[in-house]
Amino acid sequence: MKYSRLTKEQFEELQQEFINFLATQSITGDEWTNLKANKPELAEMELDIFSDLIWEGVLKQAKYLEHISPKDIHLFALNEDHMHLIGVKVKDEADLTTAEGFNWLRNNLMHDNVEFVQAKKEYTKDKNLDKFTLIEQGSNITKGELYAYLSKLIN
Repeated sequence: MKYSRLTKEQFEELQQEFINFLATQSITGDEWTNLKANKPELAEMELDIFSDLIWEGVLKQAKYLEHISPKDIHLFALNEDHMHLIGVKVKDEADLTTAEGFNWLRNNLMHDNVEFVQAKKEYTKDKNLDKFTLIEQGSNITKGELYAYLSKLIN
């Protein structure tokens, strides 16, 4: 398995897609029930394959990631050949994971205790795995609104 297995909730949301996936494998509903009961290792393999297919599609479509921790924000633009990072670091003023802290940052972007950095990072051989690693580390896929705002501000 290349990525991680989808959660039970994600499988439930993607139930129709999973049914369609099984159909492409020529597996009927009854055969799936039988497979789960009598050959659980094969059923597990089908779940893993489906999970990887879903992740590949999601990662291919992702254009922005963001990771917010108490003192840092990392915003990634996922370009075709590299990632561009805008980083924001605050010193001792606020916890950016709270509404109050984020509001403080919004009102004090030019404060001496706010530092901006930018960086470019080339992808490894596997661009989607690079994106997935950031998600595993706590990043979320976004529409890039905060990235665009800060990019205009600092460039």
